[in-house]
Amino acid sequence: MNPNDVVITGIGLVSSLGEGADAHWQKLTAGRPEPVIDAERYRPYVIHPLPEIDWGLQIAKRGDQRQMETWQRLGTYTAGLALDDAGIKGDEALCATMDMVVAAGGGERDEAVDSGILAASESRSDRDVLLNEKLTTELRPTLFLAQLSNLLAGNISIVHKVTGSSRTFMGEEGAGVSAVETAAARIRSGQATHVLVGGAFQTEHPDMLLGYELGGYLHRGPWKPVWQRQGAEGGGVITGSGAAFLVLESREHAAARGRHVYAQLEAVVSGRSRRGNADLEQSVAGLLGKAAPVNGPLLAISGASGAHAATKAEKSALNQNPSIAIRSFGTLTGHMKEAQFPFAVALAALAVDRKAGYPPFDETSEKPFEEIPQSVLATAVGYHYFEGMALVAAD
Repeated sequence: MNPNDVVITGIGLVSSLGEGADAHWQKLTAGRPEPVIDAERYRPYVIHPLPEIDWGLQIAKRGDQRQMETWQRLGTYTAGLALDDAGIKGDEALCATMDMVVAAGGGERDEAVDSGILAASESRSDRDVLLNEKLTTELRPTLFLAQLSNLLAGNISIVHKVTGSSRTFMGEEGAGVSAVETAAARIRSGQATHVLVGGAFQTEHPDMLLGYELGGYLHRGPWKPVWQRQGAEGGGVITGSGAAFLVLESREHAAARGRHVYAQLEAVVSGRSRRGNADLEQSVAGLLGKAAPVNGPLLAISGASGAHAATKAEKSALNQNPSIAIRSFGTLTGHMKEAQFPFAVALAALAVDRKAGYPPFDETSEKPFEEIPQSVLATAVGYHYFEGMALVAAD
């Protein structure tokens, strides 16, 4: 054991299944976990919506709540859950020296302004002039400020007083992988003792769905498990609102505080294969070799999105080793973009801590796992770009 080993001491989770680590463990280990979906609001697209949340439980000031968009409230709230779980929230000394690494996208667009511009453009040919008019009359500086990706970290700092160094990554699943990878590297190198890391995604906004659909990625029609979307209409992705934050600490720092350790975070590896010019299945298999040499039964918590090419490549690569039992949690939560990899790592840590695997989330495509997991693999193969894996082991 090394004093700079990276251990997980706090977990904050929110998804359509509920909020908190315990709620997710109970839902996901039920005999036949059932998804929570909304197939009406954005038909023909299905989403996994947020549960009812009392924001005041983690964001006390209503003024703070009002000035945040939903994705920022969601991330700030979930960060509070992780800090509470680790026994750090409210400890001014610990929060002041705590680093933060956040995976975030842009903000939510103003639908009314967008609709107004589109409506006006139908009756005008001078669209360059029209856009300039709207820029000067409809858009506010505060709207642009609300779009900044690093405002999630800023709001966490304001609300929870986490005021050490702060980094924000953008880039869909890759942002989540880079955030966890960077946080772990800082602790291992001795540059940090405790880090808050995670991300949030709010899909219940038309422009968020539009981003996927413009690339042809969204699944159309009735809900299906992740592994059963190949050949179905659309691109295979069903999105979900959710967030995941982790408190990572050095072993020495956690021991000095006497904190419960969920698991140890071992290898975190990432790849950026050129999807059009490379064999993605081979790239995923290469990452697996770096993250988790398989010497026996291994549970893999997959962040697979359902996107046809990426999901097929990941499953083929993992299925090359019959010892691996895969669980795609996106079947039950939907794809949560920046939060996908931190969420996978959190679920892996819960399995190690509770000394039990998860039942198949899709009984036709996932095989049973009856072992007590000593280590669990977490994956995120981006629906468009970027791949990442982490091995989470018993402490």
